[in-house]
Amino acid sequence: MSNLQEYFQTNWAAMTLHDWIGLILTVGAFLAMVWIYSYVFNPKNKERLESQRNIPFDEENTDSEK
Repeated sequence: MSNLQEYFQTNWAAMTLHDWIGLILTVGAFLAMVWIYSYVFNPKNKERLESQRNIPFDEENTDSEK
């Protein structure tokens, strides 16, 4: 067990600025994905999301032809 514990040991004092930025971005992305998945798969949000289902296929609101 100590070999596994040594493998996952982190020297927090030796981390550079880039290491900290990467850690913060990774944890932030993980938390954002957890929030997004919980929002999308929550049954009480189904009606709100289903009403916007065809927005990419709606041709009335495109201004690219003008």
